[in-house]
Amino acid sequence: MILLNSTPADYLPIVMMFVVAMGFVVTTIFFTHKLGPKRDSKIKLDVFECGIESVDNARLPFNIKYFLVAILFVLFDVEVIFMYPWAVNFKDMGWFGFVEMLVFLGTLLVGFYYIIKKGALKWQ
Repeated sequence: MILLNSTPADYLPIVMMFVVAMGFVVTTIFFTHKLGPKRDSKIKLDVFECGIESVDNARLPFNIKYFLVAILFVLFDVEVIFMYPWAVNFKDMGWFGFVEMLVFLGTLLVGFYYIIKKGALKWQ
C-alpha cells in the first residue's frame, strides 16, 4: 500500500526509533569508555591478528586474486538486494517491472561474461 498523502507526522515513529538507537549506541560507548578498566601493557598493545603473532613486515606483496574474488562476490551479491523488492511487488509492477528486471539481469550477465572472458576467476 502506497501512501500518497503522507505527512511529516507519519515519519515520527521512524525518527523516534533512530533517536533511541543512536542514543543507545552513544550511551553504551560513553559508559564503557569511562567505566571500563584501563590496563595498557606491552602485550596488550602488541599487534594481534587471528591468533597469529606478527613475524615479518605487513607490507609484503599479496595476491590480488583474493581481493578480486571478494569484490566480485559483493558486486554480484548486491543483485539480491534489488531482486527481493521486485519479487515482493511482482504482481503490482506487471510487464513493465518484468522487462526492467530482464534488462537488469541482462546487464549482470554481460558483466559476468566479461569477467569470465578476462579470466578473473581462474586460479593459477
